[in-house]
Amino acid sequence: MQHTNESAENYLETILILSESRPVVRAVDIAAELDFKKSSVSVAMKKLRESNHITVTPEGFIYLTESGQEIADRIYERHQLLSSWLERLGVNPEVAVADACRIEHVISAESFEAIKKHIG
Repeated sequence: MQHTNESAENYLETILILSESRPVVRAVDIAAELDFKKSSVSVAMKKLRESNHITVTPEGFIYLTESGQEIADRIYERHQLLSSWLERLGVNPEVAVADACRIEHVISAESFEAIKKHIG
């Protein structure tokens, strides 16, 4: 599995989430969602395109490639499961989401699978 940094994972997860609620995703949508400058998003999109995690059409529509989709799905699944698990443990929902956001990038596949199995 190809290693991606936390920033790239966040961008890919955001593209995935946005693509579920709108017909097309553009850099301006990502910038608005993450409250980042469009210039920062453009630099990140260039890196994701160079690493073949996204494709960008001439109109500026952003799509996940197979590898980008795999990473986004993995991070999103971790996010959903960890935040709901923390909430069930009694953690305030806002804190649970913020903590899940941090944990999802650093937890090993082995630990995540163990938590998933334990919860399941």
